[in-house]
Amino acid sequence: MYAVIKTGGKQYRVAEGQHIRVEKIQAEEGALIDLKEVLMVAAGDQITFGAPFVEGGLVTAVVKTHGRLPKVEIVKFRRRKHFRKQMGHRQSYTELEVTRIAGPGVGASMSGDAENAAATSSADPIDIADNSGVLLEK
Repeated sequence: MYAVIKTGGKQYRVAEGQHIRVEKIQAEEGALIDLKEVLMVAAGDQITFGAPFVEGGLVTAVVKTHGRLPKVEIVKFRRRKHFRKQMGHRQSYTELEVTRIAGPGVGASMSGDAENAAATSSADPIDIADNSGVLLEK
């Protein structure tokens, strides 16, 4: 099972138990946070797209650490003009561990038997989406 989430202006594909680094989030280390901007949830063959977000979609994560990336050096130089400018930037990040993915029709985590039952259900699979995000049957 995996999901696509949006945080800090970027999109991330996450799975349960995965560690990801995202833009800094104001939360204490060890705190549970809910990421509600879920763009897509997939569990086996069952895929749910949002328009723009999945109704009832939720990714829960634990804040592991906060940190800063290595410095990026910026140098501007014009030869023969007595012009030289140097700057640096260090981006802050938050490391998260994804603990739970939930969405419509998808439990917190499905066991292998539940995934097999969902895959072999009597209903036809829904796998075609138009541009509006509404799922259509085959």
